[in-house]
Amino acid sequence: MTPRHKDRKEHRVGFVSTRFSGTDGVSLEAEKWAAVLHGLGHQTFFLCGLSNQPPDRSYIVPQAHFLHPDIRSINSRAFTNQHRPPSLTESILQLKSLLKDHLQAFVRQFDIDLLIVENALTIPMNLPLGMALTEFIAETGYPTIAHHHDFYWERDRFLSNCVPDYLAMAFPPRLPSIHHVVINSQAAHQLSFRTGIPAVLIPNIMEFERPPDEPDGYAETLAADLGLSPGQKLFLQPTRIVQRKGIEHAIELVRRTGLDASLVISHAYGDEPDDYQKRICDYAALLNVPLTLAGGVVQNQRGRTPDGQKIYSLADVYQQADLVTYPSTIEGFGNAFLEAVYYRKPVVVNAYTIYELDIKPKGFQAIEFDGYITEQTVQKTLAVLNTPGLAGEMVDTNYQLGKRYYSFKILERHLKTLLVDCFGERA
Repeated sequence: MTPRHKDRKEHRVGFVSTRFSGTDGVSLEAEKWAAVLHGLGHQTFFLCGLSNQPPDRSYIVPQAHFLHPDIRSINSRAFTNQHRPPSLTESILQLKSLLKDHLQAFVRQFDIDLLIVENALTIPMNLPLGMALTEFIAETGYPTIAHHHDFYWERDRFLSNCVPDYLAMAFPPRLPSIHHVVINSQAAHQLSFRTGIPAVLIPNIMEFERPPDEPDGYAETLAADLGLSPGQKLFLQPTRIVQRKGIEHAIELVRRTGLDASLVISHAYGDEPDDYQKRICDYAALLNVPLTLAGGVVQNQRGRTPDGQKIYSLADVYQQADLVTYPSTIEGFGNAFLEAVYYRKPVVVNAYTIYELDIKPKGFQAIEFDGYITEQTVQKTLAVLNTPGLAGEMVDTNYQLGKRYYSFKILERHLKTLLVDCFGERA
């Protein structure tokens, strides 16, 4: 199989990942890329294990999802053992062959002429999928954009493994038809240093050209539905419940402000063990901090649960928030930071590396701390919450900077260049 229709100006783009569903950063960013590509006249299709994209443009392969039982079994053996048993090799290779067949069928079914791989060639949540993609691209020369969000060497749980040959082969692969994209400057440096692969830096983006819609009344019941009492402040932790998100700091901040406030976590625990969820629930109880896990009723879009309960969008919960907490120790970029900027909410930030290197120098204003909550952090939080003028100046400045540096127009310019790199200039 070889790429077809290279001469057409409007491309049929195939996105590939473990999932395109929910409110995780990879799914959200892929949706933004698809929107910008649509605006440029291209069509998009999706191969994944779970999809909230239109069914007529989705190709679902259950084994592509990192939560598929066979993939979880592979991961539990690949990233705990130092020596690889033959049975593990056989399992990986069998699934790789299956997924490669599905890739070929996906490309044929939707007449794809460009692949955009979202993190599936970056972090080994699904080893067979990354290997299948690598072999398929190597054998066909398909024009590919590999969009890297977080590399395996950035996560401790992947460093001890018995699959170093597979990681070197496919995470990421060095192939002539692949154009690599990273989301922060440190990732570009590390990719080049470790593999010799050059990359284009394209940060995460929001549609700053189009301000958020005015509240329409739907979310007026959100606080009550989440168990907040009248007048209680909503501190929003808009992340998954994983250890590197540093949610203990947000709990401590609520406690130390002395305010009648609840910490609302908008996402579920995600792709890591749920021990950390128990840890933060216990910690919140220890400090007597109201904590709400809202992942079941906060989704990408509004709707209803099977029992009739309202489902709120991420936009709804942002617009109801008084303060956004973002105490991560490690982030690939900082989607939640940009979302707070977009929805004009003050944000508390643990000064993680990418924030310090790529975001803060542009002039963004935040309530910062460095590794632990200080009295200064608490007092600045109280000042922002109690002084509308101070908060207004902060969020207005941030919005204008977001529009300048992280808008859809920025992504559009980058994608046009990448398409020229893939297909050449059109007359």
